Amino acid sequence: MTQQRIALVLGATGGIGGEVARALAARGWQVRALHRRPDALARRDARFEWRQGDAMRRADVLAAAEGAALIVHAVNPPGYRDWDKLVLPMIDNSIAAARASGARIVLPGTVYNFGPDAFPILSETSPQRPRTRKGAIRAELEQRLRVAAADGVRALVVRAGDFFGPGAASNWFAGGLVKPGKPLRAVTYPGQAGIGHQWAYVPDVAETMLRLIEQDARLPAFAVYHMRGHWDADGKTMIDAVRRASGRADLRVRAFAWWLLPLLAPFSTLLREVREMRYLWQQPLRMDNAALVQMLGEEPHTDWDDAVSSTLKSLHCLQQA
Repeated sequence: MTQQRIALVLGATGGIGGEVARALAARGWQVRALHRRPDALARRDARFEWRQGDAMRRADVLAAAEGAALIVHAVNPPGYRDWDKLVLPMIDNSIAAARASGARIVLPGTVYNFGPDAFPILSETSPQRPRTRKGAIRAELEQRLRVAAADGVRALVVRAGDFFGPGAASNWFAGGLVKPGKPLRAVTYPGQAGIGHQWAYVPDVAETMLRLIEQDARLPAFAVYHMRGHWDADGKTMIDAVRRASGRADLRVRAFAWWLLPLLAPFSTLLREVREMRYLWQQPLRMDNAALVQMLGEEPHTDWDDAVSSTLKSLHCLQQA
């Protein structure tokens, strides 16, 4: 990279955005964090240069990205609200800023852009035929990056499974399996017995992104990699790790009340969107990380027990363990 080691992070107060921003700062990068009201934040990382602005305003993103070598696009509408109105305009603004500054865009990818026809093994080139609204938006988001890469805007997409980890609050682990701030009484599991599920520990995702960033000269203009993450082959590995972390081998497991969502969905955007993603829990889905291992030699991986324990501690679920 010819630019200074400046990284603009959109979504620095979120789980993955914050983790990537802290990892960049620890490696000596100058981190700029764009936020609509930074002065109102209860806690601000003093290592970041906070810039007031909105990812929906192109002028704000362009100004914040001046001189940057990286734009970490980790911003998402909270609670899945207004995805159709916000997600694509925000990536367009990041593309415009990357074009002006020469930065590479780094995007945390998901499995939403794949339909069941691509399961059970997902590679970077698996067909993207999503059946859901969010999946279509995510597929279009990546397509815009791919088109921009053909016109000189470099991008790196790291796709991973369901996020969990310290600071990651908007995910299935914190919003479904456990109740943040409350001692563990039971685990609510959305999947079926014997069905595998793909998880991704946020610190591992951030470390993977950083190691790929450090290989920038070797990356293609549009680089995509899959993480194997924490693969739960039968739906029991995550539950057993929660039991060990809590010290309660007899911790009860409840089934997620999918049947209730059709009744509540008309009154809740979040529940309406959650219902749409049920297919990800009804059949196994595993991500092939061969390309990632070939590039890095290995995939960063935290032990199951350490990852789950740190997540539960950050959610304040182990007070009485």
